[in-house]
Amino acid sequence: MSYKTIVAVLDTADNCAAVAEFAFMIAAQNDAHVIGIHAETIAVVPLVAPMEIPDPIAVQALQDMAHAETLEVARIVCGKAEAEGASFEWRSFTSSAGYGSATIIESARSADLLIASQADPSRPSDSHVDVDSFLLESGRPVLMIPFIIRQPKPIKRVLIAWNGSKEAARATFDALPFLKTADEVEVFSVDPVDNGLQSASMSGAEIAATLARHGVKVTLATMATTPDKNISALIENRLSDSSIDLLVMGAYTHSRLWQMIFGGTTKSLLQSMTAMTLLSR
Repeated sequence: MSYKTIVAVLDTADNCAAVAEFAFMIAAQNDAHVIGIHAETIAVVPLVAPMEIPDPIAVQALQDMAHAETLEVARIVCGKAEAEGASFEWRSFTSSAGYGSATIIESARSADLLIASQADPSRPSDSHVDVDSFLLESGRPVLMIPFIIRQPKPIKRVLIAWNGSKEAARATFDALPFLKTADEVEVFSVDPVDNGLQSASMSGAEIAATLARHGVKVTLATMATTPDKNISALIENRLSDSSIDLLVMGAYTHSRLWQMIFGGTTKSLLQSMTAMTLLSR
């Protein structure tokens, strides 16, 4: 198994270069084709009181700004693709639905892997909120790049956040191309419980055995939460202490209210990302 079609989500001029760099690196390792997508969102029409009619000057200004960013993103990424000699195509979409448009979602669902950047809190963008919704709806594994990491680096040490859920299982198998080339892979369970297949102390043994059959260099580890350290904190500590390059985990949503954003442990970890994170749901 390898990634043959990679979609790079190029939402802003600030983060598109980093996303492209990672996409081209992974594409080179897998002999893959990269599709760069960008949504030029048609802004909500400003209305002028008291008659609430559209303000044409404001509308034109917003559209000009959005199109200028599209051109800048295309210039940056297409230039990098040419320099790398990568198999690449550029797709730009203009829609009031942004990344929620059917054509963009269709592009994503035909890919092996999506790559996107974590939002930089110092550079808020409405488009990135739109990207989060799009990623959850794509149905494909997503590699999130922390905004603090701008240059690609080899994925040598991997941590799998394992709780036996279908999301965790899907993420693990979606990550196989990374796992098979990593130097070390750890299946990490927090507060595991005894079940009919294995004891709590052996949590993850079944998935570890399966990964070993794929040639993955895998180990097991378990920890328990404490009053001052919840699941997110324990995973974050593990990432730091073990110098992890890639976290693999399921993207979980717990209610309809949270369906369109990352919830619970997933949301907490994505807000404080220190390692690349592959998510599936």
